[in-house]
Amino acid sequence: MLQYLVTTRYAMGYMAYTTNPHLPRLRMEAVRLVEQGWGIREVARHFHYSHGAVLNWVKKANRMQHHLHAIPTRSSRPHHPRTVPAEIVEKILTYRRKFRRCSLVLKFLMERDGIVVSRSSIERTIRRHHLSRWGRQKRRHVYPPRPAAQKPGILVQIDTIHDGVPSVQLCMYTLLDVCSRWAHALPTLHTTTGESIRFLDKARTASPFPFQTLQSDHGSEFSKRFTTRMLARGMSHRHSRIRTPNDNAHLERFNRTIQEECIERLPRNLRVWRKEVPEYLKWYNEKRPHLGLAMRSPMDVVRSS
Repeated sequence: MLQYLVTTRYAMGYMAYTTNPHLPRLRMEAVRLVEQGWGIREVARHFHYSHGAVLNWVKKANRMQHHLHAIPTRSSRPHHPRTVPAEIVEKILTYRRKFRRCSLVLKFLMERDGIVVSRSSIERTIRRHHLSRWGRQKRRHVYPPRPAAQKPGILVQIDTIHDGVPSVQLCMYTLLDVCSRWAHALPTLHTTTGESIRFLDKARTASPFPFQTLQSDHGSEFSKRFTTRMLARGMSHRHSRIRTPNDNAHLERFNRTIQEECIERLPRNLRVWRKEVPEYLKWYNEKRPHLGLAMRSPMDVVRSS
């Protein structure tokens, strides 16, 4: 008996609660120890269970009308589930197909017709029968492998900066090569797919190396049309992962740098920005030392590649 109890206690740590074949007999052995004079807490310490669990086993054994050698494991499913009647489910589906409205509106319409049902039941029924509009439209994002930026142009990150409220804001496209940290920027009034394509064409003309892979966030200015145009120009386009800002960490750091060292010192005027930003970029790419490049400039890295 002692060997059985030791073996059972060790097996408890490696098997699931509902599939452990030793647990029903262990409960009855614990009850018998209590009947032999052991205390509830003493038995609980012996089997490594709470004293409340052992007390429940004793009560369950006392409720049994006939003697058993084990206390069986009950299913974890609800014993008295409160299910929605089948006729109510059918009415919910009928109202959903007829009016094609949300659960709150369906609840109002059904109560107006004398059918009492909760909003949560309506939502659950719609979801279980695959009538949820948002569930059908949701698609999974696919992220191709991120290339290793071993040479300039292999991985180029692109983003936008918005300064001010939407009605009077100024915008700026920014671009950074991950390998060399070579950067380009263009102030503008709007960020659209067309503006993004024009900015890329200007950046390719100014760049001393060709672009292979572009990486951006999921902004509307980097839409499917932008991806198609980039493929036509011989470049691939990938998006950064959702809720993962570190994917574009190099460019995000450049955005902070250009704001602190250039934009914040200028008046909010598009003509001034378009005059001063190119001068700053020339200094940034050719003369500014970078800690991440061993105190070299981006053009030093490009020339040595």
